[in-house]
Amino acid sequence: MAHVPQIKIPATYMRGGTSKGVFFRLQDLPERAQVAGEARDKLLLRVIGSPDPYGAQIDGMGGATSSTSKTVILAKSSKPDHDVDYMFGQVSIDKAFVDWSGNCGNLTAAVGSFAISNGLVDASRVPKDGVCVVRIWQTQINKTIIAHVPITNGQVQETGDFELDGVTFPAAEVQIEFLDPAEEGDEGGSMFPTGNLVDDLEVPSIGTLKATMINAGIPTVFINAAEIGYTGTELREAVNTDPAALLKFETIRAYGALRMGLIKDVSEAAKRQHTPKVAFVAPPASYKSSSGKQVDARDVDLNVRALSMGKLHHAMMGTAAVAIGTAAAIPGTLVNLAAGGGAREAVRFGHPSGTLRVGAAAVQENGQWVVKKAIMSRSARVLMEGTVRVPGDSF
Repeated sequence: MAHVPQIKIPATYMRGGTSKGVFFRLQDLPERAQVAGEARDKLLLRVIGSPDPYGAQIDGMGGATSSTSKTVILAKSSKPDHDVDYMFGQVSIDKAFVDWSGNCGNLTAAVGSFAISNGLVDASRVPKDGVCVVRIWQTQINKTIIAHVPITNGQVQETGDFELDGVTFPAAEVQIEFLDPAEEGDEGGSMFPTGNLVDDLEVPSIGTLKATMINAGIPTVFINAAEIGYTGTELREAVNTDPAALLKFETIRAYGALRMGLIKDVSEAAKRQHTPKVAFVAPPASYKSSSGKQVDARDVDLNVRALSMGKLHHAMMGTAAVAIGTAAAIPGTLVNLAAGGGAREAVRFGHPSGTLRVGAAAVQENGQWVVKKAIMSRSARVLMEGTVRVPGDSF
């Protein structure tokens, strides 16, 4: 029996923030995968090694976690005053689908670097030394993101002394600005889709929970840790080894998605794993991070734990960090109250791997809260580049 040989596709394996993913230039993909649809999804699933009933992604580039089952497609931007169009696909580990419903804030940190190194940014805009400002259009959420990428001798500088909790080694700092981070695409409506800073969210079999539901960075449902029996200092094992807890969070997520108008029936949540996120917040408390580093209550404004793709995240998703910073800047949200209340333009929060600072300034316009920009620092590094191989008949 004859078998179709493998094909080679130019690709780069990159770390961005606390995530890793396979990056492609749109023009390098096979023609039938250059447009959105079944062929593209099947290709990316095969690249990553999904669906895998063993949950290991052994036969692909994925790392069997939400942070490492990711793909990025980039192209020269067709939008005026932008350099690159950015598409992000969150690949399910055990199911045959790619979720295109939101952005990845961590991998955003690598988009500018990849775009410069792969000729997607006009060479005249890249300084010999200094910082290259890359104007990114995130096509799924219709938002502008600005990446400030360090350049040395005309090349992207990846090494440095910037330390990011959740990443083992230091690297060069990349500052990311999320402009007008509210109103995710066309689906979520306003920044607070229910019209309230805090809602009573009814969740069958669990009860009625106080919740702040926000569209900023990524749709996120914030709840109080104490209401669901947690302290906000938990590490991954405390949640991810508890099937009942994971089911509880997924149920909260599903009913939050319904209340936010992201889905029309709770059954649809299973096919929308990437959004919304669920996070629980608590006032400052000391704890030991997953690396053994001591986090002191005096060093943080609050503690936050968030779930991604059904599991407690090992650090914090970049887009969720934007949601945290935005909600913290608005007096009266659960995030703001956990941080002590009042007006603020930046917040430092504790997560399982350590701490992270994110800035956001909120103002009221015509009675509505508006956040013009959220800022945080990340780092990025090329791990491997060349070609990825997939069977020619797999997509």
